[in-house]
Amino acid sequence: MLTRLLSGDKPRSRVLTLLLLVIVISLAFAPFLFPGTKSLETAARICIFIALVASYDLLLGYAGIVSFAHTMFFGIGAYGTALAQSVTGPSFVSILWGTAAGAVVAAIFALAIGLFSLRVKAIFFAMVTLAVASAFAVLVSQMSWLTGGEDGLNYRIPRELTPAFKLIKAKVFDVRIDGKLLAYYLVFFASACLFLVMLRIVNSPFGRTLQAVRDNAFRAEAIGYRVVWYRTTATVLSAVIAALAGSLLAIWLRYTGPATTLSMEIMIDILLMVVIGGMGTLYGAVLGATIFILAQMYLQELMGVASNATSFIPFVSDLIAADRWLLWLGVLFILSVYFFPTGIVGRLRASRG
Repeated sequence: MLTRLLSGDKPRSRVLTLLLLVIVISLAFAPFLFPGTKSLETAARICIFIALVASYDLLLGYAGIVSFAHTMFFGIGAYGTALAQSVTGPSFVSILWGTAAGAVVAAIFALAIGLFSLRVKAIFFAMVTLAVASAFAVLVSQMSWLTGGEDGLNYRIPRELTPAFKLIKAKVFDVRIDGKLLAYYLVFFASACLFLVMLRIVNSPFGRTLQAVRDNAFRAEAIGYRVVWYRTTATVLSAVIAALAGSLLAIWLRYTGPATTLSMEIMIDILLMVVIGGMGTLYGAVLGATIFILAQMYLQELMGVASNATSFIPFVSDLIAADRWLLWLGVLFILSVYFFPTGIVGRLRASRG
């Protein structure tokens, strides 16, 4: 059963298997294991970004395509759901059609970009996607009558997904079984399904052909494969899954704005997560997203505690001050690239540990 779920792509490392099990179990029982609003917010973001980063790994790691437009697709999905809730009101029907509309629009944009740009060299395609994503972000910021501009959109979601809804009055293991908990498990199971779908895709004949195109496009084309078709299809699939991840973020946050979905900082974060976890593995998305988001959410807090504990040592205390957390996040990234040049998953698989 487990092999079928993993599409035959086993972790191939005891340490990696253990790490993945710890992450999956922790996310599955996060509301009960890690009580508190911040913990639940962190777990939900990890779930969403696992799906988002895996969709980018499908594009970068398996197809060899460098794109800077991934946050555009992420934002399209989020705005699709947000606009549906704003226009037709909070309902599950509006969530469904808004999510579907966002995915379709993302697919159309990806198809257009793929057909017009994938025939050029990789660096030029990357520049095209950067230009398109930047133009889209500016357009969204200026269309305040529709998107709320820089302020974004605040909207209501179905009451069953809000803390006001109580499924069970009594607490279970000291946790309220309310709409917020239901929203978290919607995010968790939807993200897990998206990940398993991508795992199935990359281990299908299509996925193996995609890797052949990545490794040697000229040879693949010489033996009869339509390279542009495969790359365009990968771009569309990646965009649709990114849009669906954006819809999950819109449902969870009940807010959508340029800063939460379209910013270049998010694009850089996605790229870092792929590199840290390991390109062309998908499992790397799980490790990369978990490590990076935990660092984002808790590194500053931990450094503040460490700085206070070493306050009697002036130089050390200043060096690890809480406001220097971005510096140390950069140092951690450099160290991870140095010690894990093929990513954490690549290193663990190579060591067979």
